[in-house]
Amino acid sequence: MGRIELPSDQGMAFVFDGPTTSQFWMKDTLIPLSIAFWDAGNRVVAILDMPPCRADPCPTYGPHRPYVGAVEAKLGYFDDQGVEVGDRVRLTQPTTGR
Repeated sequence: MGRIELPSDQGMAFVFDGPTTSQFWMKDTLIPLSIAFWDAGNRVVAILDMPPCRADPCPTYGPHRPYVGAVEAKLGYFDDQGVEVGDRVRLTQPTTGR
């Protein structure tokens, strides 16, 4: 929220303790984003584009099925990278260089 730009190699991941059907919204988000959701089997179940929303009521976005994680990125990122529904997700811890 409040960002005016997002580098093409950055995003934000949301990892939940268990399956959820919570929805995302774009209130006070100034740039369009894409979001990919994955399930407990680590498979992408939906990829959605989300335009900015500057005034209530803002629409909500979700895969309409349980998921355990989501990642937001710059609009079109998943298309540019060839990510598709059904692809496998693998999370890794970043190295700190220490």
